[in-house]
Amino acid sequence: MAQDRDAAARPLDFIAIGRAAVDLYGEQVGGRLEDMASFAKYVGGCPANISIGAARLGLRPAMLTRVGDEHMGRFVRETMEAEGVDVSHVTTDPARLTGLVILGIRDHETFPLIFYRENCADMAIDAADVDAAFIASAKALVVTGTHFSTPGTDAASRKAIGLAQAAGTLVALDIDYRPVLWGLTGRGMGENRFVASDAVSLHLQTIVPLCDLVVGTEEEFHIAGGSTDTLPALRRLRELSTAIFVVKLGAEGCVVFTGAIPANLRDGIRGPGFPVEVFNVLGAGDGFMAGLLRGWLRGADWPEACRIANACGALVVSRHGCAPAMPSWTELSDFLARSGASGGVPKALHDDARVAYLHRSTTRRKAWPEVRALAFDHRLQFEKLAEQHNAGPERIRRFKQLIAEAARQAVPEVPGAGVIIDDRFGRDSLYAMTGGKLWVARPVELPGHTPLQFEHGPDIATTLRTWPAEHVVKVLVFYQPDDPADLRAIQESRVAELARACIATGHELLLEVIPPRARPGADAAAVLASVRRFYEIGVQPDWWKLPPAPDAAAWRALGDAVRTSDPRCRGIIVLGQDVSDAELGRAFAAAAGEPMVKGFAVGRTIFWQLAEQWFAGALDDAAAVQAIAANYLRISDLWQAGRQQ
Repeated sequence: MAQDRDAAARPLDFIAIGRAAVDLYGEQVGGRLEDMASFAKYVGGCPANISIGAARLGLRPAMLTRVGDEHMGRFVRETMEAEGVDVSHVTTDPARLTGLVILGIRDHETFPLIFYRENCADMAIDAADVDAAFIASAKALVVTGTHFSTPGTDAASRKAIGLAQAAGTLVALDIDYRPVLWGLTGRGMGENRFVASDAVSLHLQTIVPLCDLVVGTEEEFHIAGGSTDTLPALRRLRELSTAIFVVKLGAEGCVVFTGAIPANLRDGIRGPGFPVEVFNVLGAGDGFMAGLLRGWLRGADWPEACRIANACGALVVSRHGCAPAMPSWTELSDFLARSGASGGVPKALHDDARVAYLHRSTTRRKAWPEVRALAFDHRLQFEKLAEQHNAGPERIRRFKQLIAEAARQAVPEVPGAGVIIDDRFGRDSLYAMTGGKLWVARPVELPGHTPLQFEHGPDIATTLRTWPAEHVVKVLVFYQPDDPADLRAIQESRVAELARACIATGHELLLEVIPPRARPGADAAAVLASVRRFYEIGVQPDWWKLPPAPDAAAWRALGDAVRTSDPRCRGIIVLGQDVSDAELGRAFAAAAGEPMVKGFAVGRTIFWQLAEQWFAGALDDAAAVQAIAANYLRISDLWQAGRQQ
């Protein structure tokens, strides 16, 4: 296994050099690429996928690459950074576009694939991009075959290898053979995985001797070894190199050769595969490599390293996409534990609820240790206020723009700043505040309706597909478990439908539950019972938005209910309900000892009196903005004071 070379002095586990692009994945499965109508956008490229996969497994990876000075380049950089990949040596190339791949899933064996990579940014890496100190900061350097296919990238990769050898940094090669990228097929044959080429074989045979670890499929070892028979190919490479060879065998797993190549391919160190149904093989090799690096660089023996790698591959083949399909260490550990237990894991991982839940809840893109949100998604209240002053919808929209401006002014002083904005009157502000550093939530309920109805029609999944992925889906339901059975059934069914739609579209769900105020029992006990009931019917919101509880015991009970049913829930946000500062302060202080309470979403307490003055003409725009910002900061300070008690 890998030696621990000055591990304490090396902040990075590995640096990957090479492809970092955008994958546009066809969402329709089972058809031709020509007939696909919509596409999902992911980070792609073998080294980028490996880096994201390794970061999810707890390693500290970095990328050395280039991206374009445009939207897709920023997407690649921001996504890798959010995943925990060091992007300090991801250069923005002003002259080239980020690489692009369009691909689809035809069937279990056919994956149409078009590379748009002519003169793209990551193929413009040159030797000047490679820094000796940076290479020396990692335990290993990961290079891939594609970046030896042109003179410039070849020179850059070889320089990186030379610097790695000088610094005692291990070198790993993922052969990553794509004939089209070596100019051996037509541009429309991107899915072709093997074309024999003496020139490519001889080229790769100058690289393998420089490496400590070489990983590939049988076909990839064929091209590297210059033979379409695996054993002769491996023996030729063994003549040239003492590297460890890891041969991927698909569903069979893998085999490792640390020394001489035996007479039988299966006589190496075996790593059995996991019998799962294949949904999509693309990206499985990158997941395998991420898992193998986790084992290799953390000192596992080869059987264990292979077990980790094969499990990663099994999970990835069960999903759509490459980088987003990479498992977290938590879900991988659960998968391995289940595979060793009686009954094992189901073959159809694609449809396994436990696997899906663990993946979704442990690979969220951004951490939010707390949220301090200014909520101004109110609609009915503003319509009534405007009617009182003979004002139209444009006046509501204008006041919401003022609230948004106040929030922007206060944001630098509010940790975990966020907003909840509707798209009926706050659309312009919603769009303007999307894509920044704010936590942004957006309501879906049609206000004033019980049972719950969705504002933009009953087909909620179609609605959510038009929303930016970062928008948290907020729904308010007036509910308690002892509602009449028919009312309760309708409300529960619609919340469950919304939860499924959020999962399908990749949105987080914020479930706000308020017991009807006019009824007896509308208290903390009713809220607690409601939380438990939604968990009973299978709804697992990412966030809860709940009324202020009266004491610490009530918050502890709520926290325990959430932890018991969903320990990976993002947390509980305290809503304001237009109460006084004193009442809000007591609620914040009571919640201070409950770690599941992560913040607040307060609205009318901050701006309603000012709204009344503004609509009456007693307050101008500038004064309204200044006062709302001051009130938002005051509530933030009140929250902070409560947490410190």
